[in-house]
Parts: sequence; C-alpha cells; structure tokens
Amino acid sequence: MRNKLMLFIVAVALVACGSTKTQTTNLSKRIMKGYWALNTITYSQSGEFNVTLFNDATADCFKGSTWRFIPNNNTGIYTLSGLDCDATEKHFVSTFDKIDKDSGLYDFLLKPTNEKHKSETNNGFRVSLTHLDDTTMQWQQTVSLDGKPFTIYMNFTKINE
Repeated sequence: MRNKLMLFIVAVALVACGSTKTQTTNLSKRIMKGYWALNTITYSQSGEFNVTLFNDATADCFKGSTWRFIPNNNTGIYTLSGLDCDATEKHFVSTFDKIDKDSGLYDFLLKPTNEKHKSETNNGFRVSLTHLDDTTMQWQQTVSLDGKPFTIYMNFTKINE
C-alpha cells in the first residue's frame, strides 16, 4: 500500500510540473498572438556590425519590420521594411521549449518556411524570449563573433489590430 501511495504522489507531482509548463507556455503564446513591430536591434558589444538575421536580410531591413504570430499552429509571418529591402511576406514556424522556471520565459526555434509552412532548407534559429508583457517583447540570439559570444537583442512593441 505504501509503494502505491508513493507512486501516486510521484505521478501527481509529474503531472503538476508538466501542466505548469503548458499553462506558462500557453499564457505566453496568448500574449504573443497578433501583430508586433520590431523597433530596435542592439548588440552586446559596441561598434559597427554587418549582421544578417535568420539568413534573410540585414539588421537594418529588420528594423521596423512587422510580425504576426499565430500561436494555435505555431506559425507566423514577417515583412521587412526599409529601402532596398525585400518587403514580401516571409513565413515561419516556431517550436517552443526550455522554460525558465523563474521567469516563465523560454527558448524557441524559429524556422523560415514557404507559404505552406514547409521548410526548404530545414534550417532553424535558436532564440531566447527574455521579456514579454502585453505591449513589449524582447528576443536574444547569441552567436559567435571572433570565437566569443555575441548577443543580438531584438525589441518589439505590440501593434493594435
């Protein structure tokens, strides 16, 4: 009887931990749902850098871009802005994982796709969601520059639909 009670307690604890993760992810997805503008892009180091984001375009083209997140199927669309930038809609899918228990935020994989949400290259980009509230969001992507970590900060604001 004691073993069955211990097994029951362990099972309840595992379900409770899993549902908290799901609830936190679902809350974040509900907040992310909709339209956002990528306002600023900054770096962990000072200087001039020629940064290409998501193997697509320069950081200058991403500044002012608009993003739409559709959480029920983990897809989205972004449109670049700026002179000499390709302003066609770009599609992506995202996979969410690695929840930070203290903040409730997580890492996700952003994978560019075609209109049917199929990846032509199967390349994805790991991004950390480091801030999210009803009006602002920040992503961080850490890459290597001269063999050292280099962090790109992407700051979004919510656009009223």
